[in-house]
Amino acid sequence: MIFAGINYLAVLAAAITGFVVGAVWYGILGRQWMAAAEIDPARLKGEGGGNPQKGPMLVGAAANLIMAFMLAGVIGHLGQDTVTVRNGVISAAFIWAGFVVTTLAVNYAFQGKKVLLTVIDGGHWLLVLLIQGALIGYLGV
Repeated sequence: MIFAGINYLAVLAAAITGFVVGAVWYGILGRQWMAAAEIDPARLKGEGGGNPQKGPMLVGAAANLIMAFMLAGVIGHLGQDTVTVRNGVISAAFIWAGFVVTTLAVNYAFQGKKVLLTVIDGGHWLLVLLIQGALIGYLGV
């Protein structure tokens, strides 16, 4: 399926970058995140205790690809003449504030999760979206 006006290279670059940002973010904040999410670190390890589970990594990669594709579509709707780094970042920030962090906050509040979990996960997705928006704005849709 081909979508007019989508730069697939920009989408792929943004998706890969988003995945890498997540690895760095949770590499730095992993202990705090696991404590806030009440996750046993052993649960995240694969068989043999060495490598992370493949399932969540595949879901994360797919989610970053879908997110980058949708963000490119939103940015593209601004019009070809207005696809810039600035507008990519602004679009990403609006999407984060309007949909991502609000969804996290509601879900975590009803689940009785700690506010710190919303801050860590919300911060991750803000950074991912801002970088993806800048990259898509730079490379064009």
